[in-house]
Amino acid sequence: MIDHRTIERLVGSALSEDAPWGDITTEALVPADAQARAELSARELGTFSGVQLLTTTFALVDPTVTVELHIADGEAFDKGQSLATIEGSARSILRAERIALNFVQRMSGIATQTARYVAAANGTRIADTRKTTPGLRLLERQAVRDGGGHNHRSSLSDAILVKDNHLAAVGADITTALRAMRERVPHTTHIEVEVDRMDQIEPVLAAGVDTIMLDNFSIEELREGVALVNGRALVDASGGITLETIPEVAATGVDLISVGALTHSVRALDLGLDFH
Repeated sequence: MIDHRTIERLVGSALSEDAPWGDITTEALVPADAQARAELSARELGTFSGVQLLTTTFALVDPTVTVELHIADGEAFDKGQSLATIEGSARSILRAERIALNFVQRMSGIATQTARYVAAANGTRIADTRKTTPGLRLLERQAVRDGGGHNHRSSLSDAILVKDNHLAAVGADITTALRAMRERVPHTTHIEVEVDRMDQIEPVLAAGVDTIMLDNFSIEELREGVALVNGRALVDASGGITLETIPEVAATGVDLISVGALTHSVRALDLGLDFH
């Protein structure tokens, strides 16, 4: 659950961006005392995410508008299903409509995509990456959790993940550089190191890392890598993994699979808000 003040800040910013000087169409056309009832409905099947965003958007526009939820975060829904009923001032509902939809469509798209990956992985942990929309990471990571996935480190400040560019920048012996790094951080800091070649695995493990990421390894290489690591660290697979390939990746014995596609190129789900 995301802190409510954070939700209000994000929604408030979106509302200000959408109507900096008011909704001139609605204010010129719709009577101030007009009342309306609208249904949020699914135009395709999926997994829902964004309850906090939905309710907060309408509440910030007009606290008298009521939102009756018919679904919870993380629940699957069918095409045509009613997800929520919104009642109150027609002007207020129209003012909040697009922002509410933008949030829940994207979050539900991420949750739906994640749920598909989780199902295909058959029990292997699915994690997101930092390939998120700037400013919206908290929301997108909540959507991943709603889809049954897990969050990798939330930011650069949370854990160490040494990637190929870090090692290139250091330019020193891998084992020596990693051991020196470990001496400079608290003993509770989790250390993960990315490798893109089989011959890097032993030098990395010699430094006593917690997780080793096998990046863009073939299926056969993943099997070999898991066998070589042999429980000395967690094994994280990453790099171009798709719904079609993920069952094979999971079957190699890796401990987790990091998938940037959960957030970086997801399609917003088709949801509609229609007046009745």
